[in-house]
This record gives sequence, C-alpha cells and structure tokens, in this order.
Amino acid sequence: MTRPTKQNLELYKNPKGFRGRSAVTVQLWWLVHFFLFKPSPQFLYGWRRFLARSFGAKIGKNVLLRPSVQMTYPWKVSIGDNSWIGDEVVLYSLGNIDIGSNSVISQRSYLCTGSHDYTDVSFPIYENQIKIGNECWIATDVFVAPGVVIGDRAVIGSRSTVLKGVEEGTVNIGSPCRMIKKR
Repeated sequence: MTRPTKQNLELYKNPKGFRGRSAVTVQLWWLVHFFLFKPSPQFLYGWRRFLARSFGAKIGKNVLLRPSVQMTYPWKVSIGDNSWIGDEVVLYSLGNIDIGSNSVISQRSYLCTGSHDYTDVSFPIYENQIKIGNECWIATDVFVAPGVVIGDRAVIGSRSTVLKGVEEGTVNIGSPCRMIKKR
C-alpha cells in the first residue's frame, strides 16, 4: 500500500522576488561577508557597519556588529543607535528584522523570519517580520520565531524560545518563553 504524499519538494518554488535583490547581489553579499566582514579585526565596528550599509542595511550610530554576525539579506535589517549584536548571532532575514536602539542581542542567538508551510504538499516558504523594541536584552542562545514582536525594555533569558509576542518592560524565560516578572 502506498502512502499519500504529504510533502513533495519537486513542487517547491521560491516566491517571486523573495530575496528582495537579484541573485547576483545575494552572491556578492555572501562573498563580501566571507572575505571582508567575517575576517575583520574585532575593533573594526565602523568597517562592518559600512559593509552592511553598502548592501542596504539601516544601521544606526555606534552599533557594535561582531565579525561572526551573520545577516542573510542585510537590505532587510534595521538596527537602531547604540545597539550591540554579539558573536555568532544569526539574523536570518528572509523577512525584515527591526531592532530598536540601545538593545543587545547576545551571542549565538538566532532571529528567524522564515519557515515553511508543512501542511501544503509543495512545502512553500514564507517570511514574517521580527521587531525588537528599544532597550531590550536578548540573552545568549535565544531563538526568536517568525512574526514575533518584543516590546521595549523586555529581557529574554538565556536559551529561551520565543514563539509569540513579549510585553514591554518584562523579564521572560523558558522554552516556550513566558513572563516571570516586570523589569
């Protein structure tokens, strides 16, 4: 007996214009990231801001981007003044990622704006914006799911999984993430 097909990747297609730039621009960014961004000395924050801005990222003043930060599509990233993006942070920017001012995204955190619809046999990809407010702290190794809005002054504890919106001025932990107190 043959099972009915639930997922057929032969039917998969990227939506038109999904990347937001041409394939050539995407490949050029990956080369620039690999050869110029990633190997740059730790203290060259201005250089990395320049490279990201050159590809359309909206980066505020005094933003600290560590050399190991990964931005899939910088033209879909916006970071406010005085924010810090830590070592090995992944900004999986299939959709827009907006990070406010004076916010910290700590090492190894993963902001994921895309996923697939597993209920459709063609397994279509989709994107959904992530917004992180001002004066937030996303501690180490946090996963933030597509479509999440994190309010101003919120704190997300280490190794949390954020699957839904977070109220402003709260401290949150866990997998799934839940509020434990006001900040």
